Amino acid sequence: MNTDPRGTGTRDLAMTGPAKPTDRSSIRRTNLGMVLRLLRDSGARSRARIATETGLPKATVSSLIGELVELGLVREGTVERDGAVGRPGHAVEVDGRSVCGIGVEINVDYLSVIALDLRGDVAAERRIAVDVRAAEPEAVLDSAAQLVRETIDALLARGIRTVGVTLAAPGVIDMKREVVSYAANIGWREVAVSAGLRARLGRSAPPIHLENDAKLGAIAEYLVASASDIHELLYLTGETGVGAGIIANGRLLRGIAGFAGEVGHMPMDPSGQLCSCGRRGCWETMVGLAALLRFAAEPDDPVCDPSVDLERRLTELLRRAAAGDARTLTALDRIAAGLGPGVALLVDLLNPRLVVLGGHFAHFGDYLIDTVTREVHERVMASDAGGCEIVLSTLGFTAAARGGALLALDAVYADPSGI
Repeated sequence: MNTDPRGTGTRDLAMTGPAKPTDRSSIRRTNLGMVLRLLRDSGARSRARIATETGLPKATVSSLIGELVELGLVREGTVERDGAVGRPGHAVEVDGRSVCGIGVEINVDYLSVIALDLRGDVAAERRIAVDVRAAEPEAVLDSAAQLVRETIDALLARGIRTVGVTLAAPGVIDMKREVVSYAANIGWREVAVSAGLRARLGRSAPPIHLENDAKLGAIAEYLVASASDIHELLYLTGETGVGAGIIANGRLLRGIAGFAGEVGHMPMDPSGQLCSCGRRGCWETMVGLAALLRFAAEPDDPVCDPSVDLERRLTELLRRAAAGDARTLTALDRIAAGLGPGVALLVDLLNPRLVVLGGHFAHFGDYLIDTVTREVHERVMASDAGGCEIVLSTLGFTAAARGGALLALDAVYADPSGI
């Protein structure tokens, strides 16, 4: 199996793989996408170099580039010389500042939206504090639709068109029905999220899709890690719920029914804290955000107030830790002590090349990573932890929404002419 993500799209990574061209027009669309993905993954290059690397005739490449320029998806950049012999040519590079994909995350404590252009640059970003668990799903979808509508309108005012929206939600997702089947931490069962957002945005809405938040976070992290030729990755969300996105052999691991990665409900302490799922001692009751806040502060402490922006609350806890506050430091020690054995168990099961700690795990990474790394090396059966490295996410709390925006943008790479 080809494990190199270059030449594939994000949806190929997340779904089933590229479609096979069946006629001349679809062959051209396939070739347009191949050229665009090459420029995305490998950077600017001349037409001659593109022809060499794709195996397409030079005349075909020139025609494809011309169409991509007209679509506003690529532009000519600096002069590039292909070797010592021959005329220099203008390098072609991805442009695509006129199109965006939007990712929306529904979390326990907030709603967030991020818009990325074709180059992966942030065109818009916003997060609002929402106590999703206390609100009715319909009210949450009202707020999410408002965020998306305002973002689309703001982009359009700058001449930027939205090509798709991906919703990131916690819990078990039924992708065929585009329904959140069960999300214990926000109390949702059988919520038709995509249809609800579509109805609120109206018939002019761009395509809307639904995906699990941890899986989208894994996609975003993998597109960073794959640049270092890493194709086996485990991404752990650090939220109220703890989920995993698993990349195996360069593909997102879904499981037979799409539920792979619900690691937060691994039973780590049968006599422990009652979990929102109804069982006791689930891993997220020991290391999730709710556990950290319970260990670090009283319920009436402002850091536990869901109406306050999450990062502001965590920054305050970080300040307390830096100031040597005993309760905060003890709480972080407890999170690290609970995180290490669970990560080691997953490394034994999956043998990833990389474990990426996201969310609040990354926010407090300096207080956690040494303990987690030591636990993994002590507990994993294989020598040297099977070659696994533990790292902190650089995407913070944006990983899921970024993954959503990237997945939405993949429609452009699948069919550039379709925009």
